[in-house]
Amino acid sequence: MTSDFPIDSNQLFENVQSASNNNNKSLKGLFLVGLTGGISIALSIICYPFISPALRKVCLPYVPATNLQIQNVLHVIKGRKGKLIDLGSGDGRIVMNTAKAGFESVGVELNFWLVLYSRLVAMKSKIQPSPKFVQTDLWKYHLGPFTNVVIFGVEEMMLDLEKKFAAELSEGTVIVACRFPLPNLEPYLVIGTGIDRVWAYRISKSKL
Repeated sequence: MTSDFPIDSNQLFENVQSASNNNNKSLKGLFLVGLTGGISIALSIICYPFISPALRKVCLPYVPATNLQIQNVLHVIKGRKGKLIDLGSGDGRIVMNTAKAGFESVGVELNFWLVLYSRLVAMKSKIQPSPKFVQTDLWKYHLGPFTNVVIFGVEEMMLDLEKKFAAELSEGTVIVACRFPLPNLEPYLVIGTGIDRVWAYRISKSKL
């Protein structure tokens, strides 16, 4: 039986080609949508640890220490020994520089990426004694084993930190506060000016 409608082979080819092109465009569109979504999710995962401090009651943002700040910290603890902790260790430079000075140094930092970066740099540098970086909330980390404490804080958290120090630190422990002083303790040494200023305190249970 012959068809009442003759088949135009050229037209059929054009229809098939058009459908194929449309499918390719659809696949490209889906690929681009998926790629854009994947990039957005990846950026969100990477950026969240840096943005999330602003969502907390007390915000402790990542602000790198200046070279002069690091030198001022090293000046305060020169000649001392024992374990040292940097609360909110950021990129780890305080921890690594104090380790080079002979301290058994630990950095506590909530930001996963900064902890990972610090560990990689320390590993590459082969610093001895090897510095340690812990990803945790500084408020939950017990300070009892440490005789030297460094904190780059913000004004809103210094009173609560002072209470934590009084409860957990032992007699004679030295605290180096950078950028903001502790509100009630009297520093025995102040070095530098402006953002590079550091305040040095010595724990005395009789004065707490």
